[in-house]
Amino acid sequence: MTTRPAAISRALSTMAVVTALVVAAAACTTGEPPVASASKTGLPPATAAPTEALAPYYSQRLDWQACGGLECADLRVPLDHAAPDPAKDLTIKVVRVKARDQARRIGSLLVNPGGPGASGVSYVRGGAQTIGGPEVRRYYDLIGFDPRGVAGSDPIDCLDDKALDRFLSTDPTPDDAPEEEALRTQAKAMADGCAADAPELVKHLSTADAARDMDILRAAVGDPQLNYLGKSYGTFLGSTYADLFPQRVGRVVLDGVVPPDLTSAQLGEGQARGFEIATKAYLEDCVTESGCPLGDTPEAARTGLDELFRRIDQQPLPTGDPSAPQLTEGWARLGVAVALYDQGAWGILTDALKQAKTGNGQGLMQLADAYADRRPGGGYQGNLMESIYAVNCLDRPDSPDLSAYETYAKDFSAKAPTWGATLAWGALPCGVWPAKAAGGPHKVRAPGSDPIVVVGTTRDPATIYEWSARLRDQLDNAVLVSFDGDGHTAYGRSNTCVDSAIDAYYVQGRVPKDGLRC
Repeated sequence: MTTRPAAISRALSTMAVVTALVVAAAACTTGEPPVASASKTGLPPATAAPTEALAPYYSQRLDWQACGGLECADLRVPLDHAAPDPAKDLTIKVVRVKARDQARRIGSLLVNPGGPGASGVSYVRGGAQTIGGPEVRRYYDLIGFDPRGVAGSDPIDCLDDKALDRFLSTDPTPDDAPEEEALRTQAKAMADGCAADAPELVKHLSTADAARDMDILRAAVGDPQLNYLGKSYGTFLGSTYADLFPQRVGRVVLDGVVPPDLTSAQLGEGQARGFEIATKAYLEDCVTESGCPLGDTPEAARTGLDELFRRIDQQPLPTGDPSAPQLTEGWARLGVAVALYDQGAWGILTDALKQAKTGNGQGLMQLADAYADRRPGGGYQGNLMESIYAVNCLDRPDSPDLSAYETYAKDFSAKAPTWGATLAWGALPCGVWPAKAAGGPHKVRAPGSDPIVVVGTTRDPATIYEWSARLRDQLDNAVLVSFDGDGHTAYGRSNTCVDSAIDAYYVQGRVPKDGLRC
C-alpha cells in the first residue's frame, strides 16, 4: 500500500466524503517573537563543504515567479550525485508560500506528504492554509517540491493508462499457479515499463538520491539548516537526510514513520497488521451504527468483509464506469483501504459496502479511484502508482522467486487474515525490478543532530505505531510524541495536544517532552 495522506485526503475531499480532514491547529504561542535555538545562531551548518563538482548546484539561487497565487521555481540537481554531468541534470519543481511576517521570519519549512510519489507542489498548492498552525505559517516560508521522478520533476512513466488499470485490477491474492503467473506478468510489465521509459533515471530514484536533492534545495532557499515536515514516506526521506547531513538538521518533524531499516517483507508484514488494526476499529464503529452491511458484531462483520472480497473475486461487480466496467477484487481492496486512512471516510465506506452487497460496485470503485489518483472515466492525475515502485524497489529489493511470496502470504495472514496476502504479494514488482538496488535497508542515527521530533498514531493503518518508536530509538537525538487515535499520521489532523506541541517546536524551538501522549 502507498503511505501518503495528502493525495488520498484531497481525493476523498472532492468526493465530499470527509467534512474536515485537517483539524484547526491551536498554536501555543501568544504572538511573542520566535526564540532562536542554537541551530539558528550562525553555527557552522555543514558537516563538510560540497565537492567541487557539486558546488555549482549548491551555489544556485532560485528564480521565483508568480504562479497561481504562489511562487514557483526550478531547481537543478545532478542525475548522479557521485558523478555530476550537467548534460544529464534533472529539474525539481518547487513552490513557495512566503511567511506572513517576513520581518521575523525564521526560515523555510520544506514539506513532503509521502508516497513515495506524492506531489509536494500539489500538497502546498492545495493546502497551504492547513499545513502547520497559524504561527508556523506566520514565521516560515512553506516550500513544496516534487521529488525526482515524481509529478512535475522529470516524472517516470512506466505504463499507459489502460495498462496501469490492468496492473491495479489484477487479483492481489492469487489462489493458484495461473493467478500467481498473472500477477508476475503485471509486475514485470511495471518493471520493464519503467526501465524502457527512463533507462538512466530508473537507476537514480532512491530515497538517498532525493535526500541529496533536498540538501541542494535547502542551500538554494538560503537556509543554513533544514526545517522539515515529513509525513508517512516523507519520514523515510527526512530520516535519510538527517543521517546523511546530521549537522544540517534544524527543526525536523517525522509523522507516521517508515523506518529506513525495514526490509521489503517487514514493511509488508507491518502494513498488513496496521490495516488489520484499522479494519477492526472501523468494524467496531460500523456495528454500533444501524444497518452495518457486513454483520451485527465485529466478528461477524469481519467474516462478512472477507466473504465480500471472495465473492467479488469470483464475480466482479459492475461499476458504471466504461473505462473500468468491473470492480475486481484488486479495485475493491483499494477502495476499502483508502477509507481506512482517515476515520472521516468511514461513513462513505459503509455506504459503498451497502451498494456492493446489492451487486453495485460504483461506490467502491470511486474510492479506488481516490486511492490511485485516478480520474473517474479513466486516466490518472499523476504518476504516483508508478513512482512508488520506482523508489521502493531501489530502497528495498525483494525475491524473484514466487515461492517467497507464498511464504510471505502464509506468514502475514497468520497475523492479519484480511490483509496479509494482499500486502505479501504487493512487493512482487521489487522482485523483478530491472535496476540494481541502492544501499538497501539500514539503520539511521544522525549523530550530532539537533533534536528530531517523531510522531506516531496508535491505530495508523499504513505506518504502524511501533515503527515510530523504532525510529526514535535508532536516532541519537529524538523524542517521541504519541497520538492515541485512528487514521494515518497525526499532526494537523488529530487534536490540539499534538498540534500545539509541534507548533511550539517549530515556532519557539521548544522540544516536546519525550513520551508525550495525546
